[in-house]
Amino acid sequence: MEILNRKEKNIKKSSLNLIAHNDPNSSISEQYRMIRTNIEFASVDKKVQSIVVTSAVPSDGKSTTASNLAIVLAQTGKRVLLVDADLRKPSIHYAFNLSNTQGLTNVLVNRITLKNAISHIDIPNLSVLTSGPVPPSPSELLSSKKMKLIIEELNQTFDYIIFDTPPVLAVTDPQVLSEQCDAILMVVKSGETPKEAALKAKALLQKSKTPILGMILNNMRFKTSKYNYLYK
Repeated sequence: MEILNRKEKNIKKSSLNLIAHNDPNSSISEQYRMIRTNIEFASVDKKVQSIVVTSAVPSDGKSTTASNLAIVLAQTGKRVLLVDADLRKPSIHYAFNLSNTQGLTNVLVNRITLKNAISHIDIPNLSVLTSGPVPPSPSELLSSKKMKLIIEELNQTFDYIIFDTPPVLAVTDPQVLSEQCDAILMVVKSGETPKEAALKAKALLQKSKTPILGMILNNMRFKTSKYNYLYK
């Protein structure tokens, strides 16, 4: 993968749909708010602050889900950080029109401070930590003591930290990172994610000490009903 070495903001067109920000009254945005509510209820007995978002296979919509979830959490007034922890195929910087010359990987190798790596964007209460240049050994960086210290520091600053990670069947990165976080969300794509792949991914994630909050069914098609209402 080509490492971005320029500061142009929108080098590549993003395929991620930030619908929770661009169309907050849509039915899809409401579904993201329902996920937010479920997370808030899950925090009653045990604090859920750092959340790993992953999928079984590529193209399940995990990055879109992570981004929109971060947006709806920020809309409640909570301080939220979206972290692109997909150090192999990062995409969050495209969605938010950010440079990726400096990010998480730079912090992990002590080339920049965490404070200077975080981008403050035009969505209130939401900040973004891009992946930074693609490293040769992502799993080792994510399992390092430095990563643990970074998460501890972020927990002191933000109410929620959402980590977008690679598909769990592709690499071990989500499992490695989840050991240091509070919860896991797994995204599957309706009609496309093979059932066997979803079950295998779930089994791998269950080996972690970190609980799976739930599985998000993405791209589900519903029949249009005359009882659809738009609440504002």
